[in-house]
Amino acid sequence: MRVVITDESAPGRETSRLLLDGVPNRILLRDLIRHRVREEVVRFNARPTACFSGLVQPAGSRPALGGYLLLRPRTLDWEAQADAALEAFERNRFFVFVGGRQVEDLDEELSLADSDVVSFLRLVPLAGG
Repeated sequence: MRVVITDESAPGRETSRLLLDGVPNRILLRDLIRHRVREEVVRFNARPTACFSGLVQPAGSRPALGGYLLLRPRTLDWEAQADAALEAFERNRFFVFVGGRQVEDLDEELSLADSDVVSFLRLVPLAGG
């Protein structure tokens, strides 16, 4: 099944879109996040650039416009990125919505339909706080 993944920085303001193929229609949120991150890293490693545009910041990088600037060129480890993404979810660094409904538990089983959009709402730290 093909799933549409969007990133939002504020409700309703889409910043990126990704199509994920091969997603089962019944999947745990945890596994969907891992699937998404694995695909991002595979795509990045196939054509590495100085800036990684993924869900979470890789170690040894700094925030930049449109992603994270790698301080030294390298390939990324998808499992390390996936672990960081799951930890970020647990720390409320981003929220996930499926078909407009917030999913709060990594172990919730999702029943995805072709028309569903999975949105990741990233929280941006406030300046000075």
